[in-house]
Amino acid sequence: MLRIFGRKEREKRENEAAKMTSLEQLCADDKETYEALLPVMILNPRKIEASMKQAADNAKKYEKEKDLASARMWYQIAGGLAIYEGNAKRVIEYFQSLERVTGQKFPILKNPEKAVAKAQEYYKKYLPA
Repeated sequence: MLRIFGRKEREKRENEAAKMTSLEQLCADDKETYEALLPVMILNPRKIEASMKQAADNAKKYEKEKDLASARMWYQIAGGLAIYEGNAKRVIEYFQSLERVTGQKFPILKNPEKAVAKAQEYYKKYLPA
């Protein structure tokens, strides 16, 4: 009976691990960083046709025009591309702007360097050159 219980528990853990996303698996030991990256990280930034600078310029333009929905979208894209490029300074700049535009708080600003480093691990592992 004990052997069956042990096997079922192991199978259950293996099934749960299989259901985890790649980002969850990578951040398994750091839930705070996972939760900071989840809503803002672009998993495949190569599909974004704008550069980080173009996205930031668009965001600033729309913010100036008081089109806050468009500004929000472009700041989020710029921030996501900054994560991809490993630029923690720009991550801070764009997500602070995003907070200003939306009034929302973004956990990535608590420790952007750590989040960017974890994202870089993800990109190296799952988006090979």
